[in-house]
Amino acid sequence: MFRVLMLHKDFPGQFRSLARSLMADARVELRGLGQREEAAIPGLRPHLYQDMPTVDPGTHPYLVNAADYIIRGQCALRDAVGMAQQGYRPDLIVGHCGFGDTLYLKDLWPDVPLVGYFEYYYHGRGADVGFDPLYPVTLDDLARVRTLNAVNLLGLEAADLGICPTEWQRALHPAPFRDRLRVMHEGIDTDLARPGAVSAFALPNGTVLRQGDEVVTYAARDLEPYRGFHVFMRALPEILRRRPGAQVVVAGGDGVSYGPPPPGGGPWRDHLMAEVGPALDSGRVHFLGPLDHGRFLDLMRLSSAHVYLTYPFVLSWSMLEAMACGALVVASATPPVKEVVRDGVNGLLFPFFDTALLADRVVEALGHQSPLAALRHQARETVVTRFDARSRAVPAWRQALSQFGCPMPPAV
Repeated sequence: MFRVLMLHKDFPGQFRSLARSLMADARVELRGLGQREEAAIPGLRPHLYQDMPTVDPGTHPYLVNAADYIIRGQCALRDAVGMAQQGYRPDLIVGHCGFGDTLYLKDLWPDVPLVGYFEYYYHGRGADVGFDPLYPVTLDDLARVRTLNAVNLLGLEAADLGICPTEWQRALHPAPFRDRLRVMHEGIDTDLARPGAVSAFALPNGTVLRQGDEVVTYAARDLEPYRGFHVFMRALPEILRRRPGAQVVVAGGDGVSYGPPPPGGGPWRDHLMAEVGPALDSGRVHFLGPLDHGRFLDLMRLSSAHVYLTYPFVLSWSMLEAMACGALVVASATPPVKEVVRDGVNGLLFPFFDTALLADRVVEALGHQSPLAALRHQARETVVTRFDARSRAVPAWRQALSQFGCPMPPAV
């Protein structure tokens, strides 16, 4: 029996499809460690860290994130020691190296191979930091951002193999480490995220959307500038003026996942509504809050134009799932989006800050649904061909793990 220990702060995180594949293999014993369980894997109950201390409020501001990650790494090590005392020793460790979980496992099991997921290496220039004039960058910011990479560097030193989801994210990492980093996306379930008929989609004000309605969609974990919410909102008055039959549906929470809150605090949604709300037809702009996954997919199936923006940062699953559902994506021409979306081939691109061109592209999408149908088809083909979990991502992951002795899945 080949033993795999898998770690993620929000288990299973990016390893969901891989974990299911390993659990289905009778030759593999999979155990999970994490801070919380984000999604259930049939037959697998991960061990969750107990009594995890909080960061001391007196910690130097540059070190707050690092201290949190170190604490998490200590918890993972403590629980792994308990497993070792009961006779457990993995043959392979797979873990996300960005949150500290894997930090100290090589000290307990120095000869056990570690495959690490490296999602993002921070830069003070040329990526997300300093991209938006909304957030002027100070020398203090540059020093803080440099310090954020302490845990990444420790992870790179310890890993026997590193995985990055896109070429751009790999290129962010220091050149001396890139040879041990391989580009492999974690995969999208394109059997679940696929085009389909939606008979009706009810909105909070009683409006019911149906197939064929003009529906502009926007979705993010939280409505914030990192995902271009401010740019989207500033384009809405012109979109609604030029398309009087369009309905706009916005999905996402009012928290802050990335970056600071707006001046004066409160949600970015309130901040932007105070700015552009008077110019909007409020009866045609619908805020749904966070959506469960099934309802999100139905919204993508109904969408006439799905707007996706991001700073140069990590690529959202939501964009790939929207494309897999056959949505016509209008996206910012930022990395790593440009690795996936080709303008006029499988979507429409525009410069991130160009609200006028964003409005033009959405109006173009709404007014040319039939001529642009080929883009929808090609969007799905892109995701199926490059990112499908079952046929692409999981086989690539299993092949990578096989070099450390993990058995390849049986041929079907």
